Amino acid sequence: MPLDPSRPLLFDGAFGTYYYSLTGDEAPCELANLTSPDTVLCIHREYLAAGARAVKTNTFAANPVSLPDPEQLSRVIAAGWSLAEQAAKETGARVFADIGGNNAETAPGDYLAVAERFLELGAREFLFETLASFDEVLPALGLIRERVPGAAVYVSFAVSQDGYSRRGHYCRVLLEAAENCPLVDAAGFNCACGPSHMANLLRNLGPRRKPLIAMPNSGYPSSINGRVLFEDNAGYFAQKLAALYEAGAEILGGCCGTTPRHIALAAEALAAASRPAGTGLPGPSVPGPGAAAPGGGRPGARRKTIAVELDPPFDYDCSFILSASAELRRGGVDFITVTDSPLSRTRADSLMTAAKIRREAGIEVLPHISCRDKNHIALRAGLLGAAFEGISHVLVVTGDPPTQTETRGRDGVFHLSSFDLISYIHSMNSEVFSKAPFVIGGALNVNAVNFPRELERAKKKLSLGASALFTQPIFSDAAVENFLTARRELDCRLFAGILPVAGYKNALFLINEVSGIEIPPRVVEALRDKTPEEAAKISIAYSAGIARRVYDAADGFYIMTPLRKIAIMQGLIEEIRREET
Repeated sequence: MPLDPSRPLLFDGAFGTYYYSLTGDEAPCELANLTSPDTVLCIHREYLAAGARAVKTNTFAANPVSLPDPEQLSRVIAAGWSLAEQAAKETGARVFADIGGNNAETAPGDYLAVAERFLELGAREFLFETLASFDEVLPALGLIRERVPGAAVYVSFAVSQDGYSRRGHYCRVLLEAAENCPLVDAAGFNCACGPSHMANLLRNLGPRRKPLIAMPNSGYPSSINGRVLFEDNAGYFAQKLAALYEAGAEILGGCCGTTPRHIALAAEALAAASRPAGTGLPGPSVPGPGAAAPGGGRPGARRKTIAVELDPPFDYDCSFILSASAELRRGGVDFITVTDSPLSRTRADSLMTAAKIRREAGIEVLPHISCRDKNHIALRAGLLGAAFEGISHVLVVTGDPPTQTETRGRDGVFHLSSFDLISYIHSMNSEVFSKAPFVIGGALNVNAVNFPRELERAKKKLSLGASALFTQPIFSDAAVENFLTARRELDCRLFAGILPVAGYKNALFLINEVSGIEIPPRVVEALRDKTPEEAAKISIAYSAGIARRVYDAADGFYIMTPLRKIAIMQGLIEEIRREET
């Protein structure tokens, strides 16, 4: 059904938060389609009586992740569709099959399965909302277009006040992807931020090629006696929704915290609002993830870049890492890479440690940024602080999971994946850091059992904005071959990971307790019963041999310091530099 350009299409508000305010039921509200259908029907009717001309089915979280029982999921979707249809017939409102955001790895298949069920029920209008990325819904969009060419398909992304989704994608990039897709009829934003911040985002976007969606939260919640609540601000929300309409949105509604009262007052405000001609100005285009990043080309010089990894201290004594960094700089090292609490053992913050090294040791730094225990707010804050300090390189890693089994699910945040974080920083490079963008590095596991799949992961990282890859330690012949294969297939700066072990006990620890490390048995046995000096010579000789095998294919070396053994680092660096003479 085409939009009437003379008036906005007003959707209903937030079913979930309103249902909870009425019932106090903490179970997924979608189950109420089966357990309390009268309540669901009553809520739909309230929103429609308030002036909504489109209603969403109560199925936002009806997906295989939230409701893993296929039979129950099917019944919840069918009941949600039936109840919304029943309420809408009384007013002639439009009914949209509501498919909410899903951040699971199975998301593409889940969207497809839910869309298929709605199609079986006769749905012809679809809203995919609170999305963090776009590509994951493409299979479902394709299915809908194939089955019902004339279907109305809307997609809506959840972005925070700064314009980024929880997967690290910038709002303009998301919107342009949806607008450029022929499977999509309208696109925009919902949830995550309040109406004032959403209005600011829309004003900066300028006019759009397709109808624009704006469904903000009523505001920001408060925590009162352990309950998350939204303030009653219906009058303010209504005026802000009218401002969103004047800023260019044609499809409006409310997300978390919006009640029938919010929609009723919004309907009145929208009736009185008028949109000035030429609303907004075209925004600048954002370079795609495949655009060349600073430092992305391979150097023509024979001299290899050497980055040495050091661990921040467990306490506040940073004297060793500062003295070691200065000593390594004098020995010809180009970068100090700073780990981010490896093995989930708390160490000093990698960004703050890197900033101190850069200031006081006078050497460039490459701090690791892990996805563990940081949401996008903390990650953004850290990156802003790093930029203050002149840090221009970062290495994005997933991060080791918490080691305590009983707290794994609770303490491991992992708000973003390494792919998401690379994309997030790349998007920030185009916006916040446009004058001094970060060079983004990613990890490559040359010890992966399924290395072709690891290569595909690496290519994805490069497509999202990484321009350099740093490998796991290379010990075996297979790892050498995988590195050479990566060199042939990947167009980026490629750093060979080298870890000279400190001795026999260190080798046993690495192969038995650190994931992804494989050391040939002959090397381990060669270290048995050796003095520290003898072990160091064996380790340096073996590591230098690995370096020589990959030398011509490597843009540089990423050397990991074993147990603070700086002397081993110096010996290996001398061997590598000798190759350059």
